[in-house]
Amino acid sequence: MAIRPDHSTPDPALDALPDQIRQWAKELGFADAGITHADTGPHAERLQQWLAAGYHGDMAYMADHGDKRYTPESLVPGTLRVISVRLDYLHAPDNPKQALTNRETAYITRYALGRDYHKLMRKRLATLAQKIDEAVSGYDYRAFVDSAPVLERGLAQRAGLGWIGKNNMLIHPKAGSYFFLGEIFTSAPLPVDKPFDTQHCGSCSACLEVCPTDAFVGAHLLDARRCISYLTIELKGPIPEELRTKMGNRVFGCDDCQLVCPWNKFSKATNEDDFKPRHKLDNTKLAELFLWTEQEFLKRTEGSAIRRTGYENWLRNIAVGLGNAPTTIPVIEALKQRAEHPSELVREHVAWALRQHGL
Repeated sequence: MAIRPDHSTPDPALDALPDQIRQWAKELGFADAGITHADTGPHAERLQQWLAAGYHGDMAYMADHGDKRYTPESLVPGTLRVISVRLDYLHAPDNPKQALTNRETAYITRYALGRDYHKLMRKRLATLAQKIDEAVSGYDYRAFVDSAPVLERGLAQRAGLGWIGKNNMLIHPKAGSYFFLGEIFTSAPLPVDKPFDTQHCGSCSACLEVCPTDAFVGAHLLDARRCISYLTIELKGPIPEELRTKMGNRVFGCDDCQLVCPWNKFSKATNEDDFKPRHKLDNTKLAELFLWTEQEFLKRTEGSAIRRTGYENWLRNIAVGLGNAPTTIPVIEALKQRAEHPSELVREHVAWALRQHGL
């Protein structure tokens, strides 16, 4: 076993490493990287207040694990620093606003149109950690991409990668908010970057006002129980009826609060082939998706974040979309074909959708 360096002794190699880490990160395809102390600062208290208010709904995992979500050293003992990276995902050409206006077409959040990002990012983070270990050996490294309770936006803000916008998204002044985040927890006492402490939202409240379901209680405060991303991905039971007509054609996630953000005019298009839309999911009719068998769903969502919702909830979500779609023969016929579905959850949402069309 390697003998750990004495942290009380200055190490010139560590002092010179942050710039090299950023260079390696960019060579691996990451857009940026920053380093912070293993401390989430005020984000820890805000999370606890949010949980106490019950805004997390059925996402019990947000409250599990004690203080590990907001205390990196509790999650990985010995952690002194967190290296935060971002990876752009928006693929060009794309016109998400146009996709929302075509009510017969399914809208899927842009991050889920291609392959699931977890494996790609985790592999690259592991490579980055290996490069750092080869440069200054004797320290521990552990990479995370949504694979453990990590307060990633708070850590990214403290690592200088952007500020937390009023819609709770991390926003970079030169790249908007269409990017994934990943982290490396390390025991190496690396020099840290300056936190991004300035806010650049100003008086703009476009993201709060555009939310279809009025999920924002206020700036920086989201009631997830009303959020379409929560309703279509996290919620396992019936979608509240009073929210269904507000969902429109959004069947997996929602991007509205990002689509209206002025800073996203600076978003960078990704070069990652894995993030290209698959199976024409950026432009497919709701009625067509609704008739997928479970086998087709599993095949066409292989390696996709959409798998997370499951086939039954996939049908539930599309039934709501069809209920909000124009009354056309393909829409009505698709709903009727699922009217006697084995799942009570699906049947109930189909019945609601048919009532929306006067049937």
